[in-house]
Amino acid sequence: MFQTALYTCLALLAFAANSVLCRLALTGGSIDPASFTLVRLASGAASLALLVRGHGPRPELTAPRWTGGVLLFLYAAPFSLAYRYLTAATGALLLFAAVQATILVASFRAGHRPSVGQWIGLGLAFSGLVYLMAPGVTAPPAVGAALMLLAGIAWGLYTVYGRSAREPLVATATNFARSLPLAVLVLPLLVPSRWPAASGLLLAALSGAGASGLGYVAWYRALRGLATLSAGVVQLAVPVLAGLGGMLVLHERITWRLAWATVLVVGGIGLALATVPRPRRPTTG
Repeated sequence: MFQTALYTCLALLAFAANSVLCRLALTGGSIDPASFTLVRLASGAASLALLVRGHGPRPELTAPRWTGGVLLFLYAAPFSLAYRYLTAATGALLLFAAVQATILVASFRAGHRPSVGQWIGLGLAFSGLVYLMAPGVTAPPAVGAALMLLAGIAWGLYTVYGRSAREPLVATATNFARSLPLAVLVLPLLVPSRWPAASGLLLAALSGAGASGLGYVAWYRALRGLATLSAGVVQLAVPVLAGLGGMLVLHERITWRLAWATVLVVGGIGLALATVPRPRRPTTG
């Protein structure tokens, strides 16, 4: 339990740091979103390759399954593009709202049936997103919101998929390595002619090697001791941590619309996850 708690805390801090690092790099204009994603994935793959060096062959390295790499790319690319338009707190709220919704759907498909409390919680969470996205002065741009929701769905699927990994470190390294061909093929089409500044490259490398690579390893290890729905609950802390980081590092302002939307989304999803009925134990004759 102690190891699970430790790895969970490290992973949540890393997830929040990703939002802050990406916003810090893009806000300063030191790097573009496509270059940030490419450097992030490449540095994550390089750091993880060094960590697994010396290990023997693992099933995750040899199995011809590219699902993890594709999902990782489908998360990382929209994530960076979305943060051209969103604050750290708004982006994290949209991201993890989509993550939790995806995990809940996966739970329902696995045989869990929604209870009354779950329907109420999901209704509250959905109303919070509608309120956040409603037209108004402080509403986030629709393009940025759509990109971040897409990233959240991919990360939710990645979370469910990652629970089957027997070697978290090797599986994460494999997924980063297999995301690179997609990044190399797609992202250069979006890169402007101006070369990124050294500060932008450094922030992207920190996001990839530290907050992403090592953070995902910690998350994989945490998933060993967390049920699927518990994994959804603990991730609700990330928007709060990202909001605090945005205020301290980026001097971003938290609007009342974002604050109320956060209460509705986090509270609603928390209620939905907390009221999941436990599977019945089989009775014996």
